[in-house]
Amino acid sequence: MGSDRTAPLRIGNASGFYGDRFTAVREMLEGGPLDVLTGDYLAELTMLILGRSRMKDPAGGYATTFLRQMEDCLGLAQERGTKIVTNAGGLNPQGLADRLRELARTLGLDMTIAHVEGDDLLSRADELALADGPYGRPLTANAYLGAWGIAECLRSGADVVVTGRVTDASLVTGPAAAHFGWARDDWDALAGATVAGHVLECGAQATGGNFAFFQEIYNVKALGFPIAEIDPDGSSVITKHDGTGGAVTTETVTAQLLYEIGGPRYLGPDVTSRFDTIELAQEDRDRVRISGVKGEPPPATTKVCLNHLGGFRNEMTFVLTGLGIDAKAGWVKAQLEQGLADRPRHLEWSLARTDREDAVTEQEASALLRCSVKDPERSVVGRAFSGAAVELALAGYPGFTMTTPPGDGTPYGVYTPAFVPAHELAHAAVLPDGTRVAIPPQGPASDPHEARPQSPESRGPEPSSPQPYRPDAPTRRAPLGAVAGARSGDKGGDANIGVWARTDEQWRWLAHFLTEERVKRLLPETRELVVTRHLLPRLRAVNFVIEGLLQEGVSASTRFDPQGKGLGEWLRSRVVDIPEGLL
Repeated sequence: MGSDRTAPLRIGNASGFYGDRFTAVREMLEGGPLDVLTGDYLAELTMLILGRSRMKDPAGGYATTFLRQMEDCLGLAQERGTKIVTNAGGLNPQGLADRLRELARTLGLDMTIAHVEGDDLLSRADELALADGPYGRPLTANAYLGAWGIAECLRSGADVVVTGRVTDASLVTGPAAAHFGWARDDWDALAGATVAGHVLECGAQATGGNFAFFQEIYNVKALGFPIAEIDPDGSSVITKHDGTGGAVTTETVTAQLLYEIGGPRYLGPDVTSRFDTIELAQEDRDRVRISGVKGEPPPATTKVCLNHLGGFRNEMTFVLTGLGIDAKAGWVKAQLEQGLADRPRHLEWSLARTDREDAVTEQEASALLRCSVKDPERSVVGRAFSGAAVELALAGYPGFTMTTPPGDGTPYGVYTPAFVPAHELAHAAVLPDGTRVAIPPQGPASDPHEARPQSPESRGPEPSSPQPYRPDAPTRRAPLGAVAGARSGDKGGDANIGVWARTDEQWRWLAHFLTEERVKRLLPETRELVVTRHLLPRLRAVNFVIEGLLQEGVSASTRFDPQGKGLGEWLRSRVVDIPEGLL
């Protein structure tokens, strides 16, 4: 990072998840100047994967992909003067830092490497009452640390900082706080950097990836990864390297801002960021300014990601072709369930009527019947279940075939959130020389429950809706997506759908039309669940949180779309009455 504290700090991202484009690190380093390059490798599901990996190899538990990327690019980062900050340490940040030091020596590089620790609470699960839930002792228990450990490492001169479970945005907030010398109560600056970090954290989702209006995005080239040019006051410009694919527009940034959020107050360990204060402006091609973000003190508690081994799961998908689809489905269900020696604790059927009458291809004449099973015992859902399905091959419905081969069942995890007082964490920066610096908690000593999701009664009044769009305007039946974009995702067992309007007039209509009850009618699978709406007028957006839709989290969910990624597109496809003047 340069010494100029008045020029913007250029922070790029090269990974949005464990498995993202391998070449992105080199692309970002070669594409143009960067002060810091970040990589986000962790998600709730990833922590479970790393937990199972650590069971096999106690020396593992980190993202091995990152180590291979550094074999290719560590020297290039040093040559370009770019600091590396990543959460690829997963469950073993010290182990990854040690491997990186070995790698630097092997490559003949004089680089300093530091790491952040204190997020792993597994050894204190009993002390902190993290093993008291219905699933008992967790496989992993990791608190979401904030930015100040990263900042301490960078202030010590580290070239590479490895963390475990920190909030995704901390990878950006930490370098900005270190570079500009922000105080711990510079709430607005910290909030601005947190918002920029939220935009960067999912990589190419900010440059046109998973974008509702994807046909408007130049996608011939691979999408570029995003960059935040952060100013001393925490405001920023989101951009990308010249010549890369995709686009940075107020709408691609809006879509990412709405991804996996709840209410307007975005809670974090460093600051509470007010998403209802965000101002976006298109400054130039592929340049969107974020300004006006207000910050408040963070809650006194810190969120903890708990993963438990829930048992084993399996599934079979039967193809039903031609006439009598419902009758064939009923026969499969009766035959398979009668053939199981032990009924799984969870057995679920779902029929997707993809068939068409008088179809011109066999595929269009077919429907898919899926059977999902889960049980604590592998023997119940393994070969016994698969075998019972296969045995129907010559004794079942006419045209019997399956899309999934028989399997022995796979383990699945259950995600649950927990909260611990911030002062209970042993957040620490381990500097390149081995010095361990304790990082004091950021949160105030107040209500230990205030970090929990707010109920509709406690979240305060909803922001004022705009004046309604001509109530008497003639309407036409059309998909909601004709006037609105959407982005959806998972937060444990809950899902969120952020919906935004493209113009002020469309927003005047959308804010009044798309209510909680309307969403329940348009998405019948949500009818029996709690759906909470949050208005974000400055983004012309409304966000819905759907509690429990994804059951016990991604790994355990038996939904067709276990991560809720397609919910927004389903909602956009629903046909509604839209004023003709908006179409």
